[in-house]
Amino acid sequence: MGKLCKFLLALVLLPITLLVVIEDARILLGVVEHLSAAISFVMGAAIYAGIHYRYYKFSRMYVFMHEMTHAIAAILCGIRIKEVHVGQESGYVKMQRTNTFVVLAPYFVPGYVVLIALIHAGLSLFLDLTPYRQMVLFLLGFFMAFHFIQTFHTLWEADQPDLKLAGGKVFSCVSIVLANMLVLAVVLKILFPQTVDLCGAAQEVAAQTATGARIIVNYILEKFREFTA
Repeated sequence: MGKLCKFLLALVLLPITLLVVIEDARILLGVVEHLSAAISFVMGAAIYAGIHYRYYKFSRMYVFMHEMTHAIAAILCGIRIKEVHVGQESGYVKMQRTNTFVVLAPYFVPGYVVLIALIHAGLSLFLDLTPYRQMVLFLLGFFMAFHFIQTFHTLWEADQPDLKLAGGKVFSCVSIVLANMLVLAVVLKILFPQTVDLCGAAQEVAAQTATGARIIVNYILEKFREFTA
């Protein structure tokens, strides 16, 4: 897909992305209202933010997972990895070829959250982890904040070549925001199944998207009739 097509696709996805952001905000508010269930998750996120902005940036830790996510995404796509380098502030992965998913994966896949979830799922096959639920929620909140804050700073503070490689800054930024919001909604649904109505949120986004599309189409048809009258 050419850069022009990706740019046009980004324009189409932009209003949908805004609607998803609004629904995610509603979901988060609903979760926070049930603070007794979500307090460990919220505390984890707040503590990471406090540490990051006051004491330590966890730069190498982020670079490591960023490059590993590139590499894993490439392997999943059948792409051969040639070299992986992780430094204090930056790194790189040399690979046979690449694609949009491989390039953008680290920006919307919360690697440490996935790792914790896999460890939890594996241990759950042999152990009763119910007594450790609050600790797991704390860690997931901590690393969700880690992912969002680090991703924001990576995109905001540096001219990332990944964005150009994936199809341009507009397409990449819209795709990253949309993908992150979808991932966040799914994570919150898994963590708080009784609180989060994912189907209802999806239906609301779909309904508002359809309404917006009808308004735009009717406007275009009206202008076309005026032009041809």
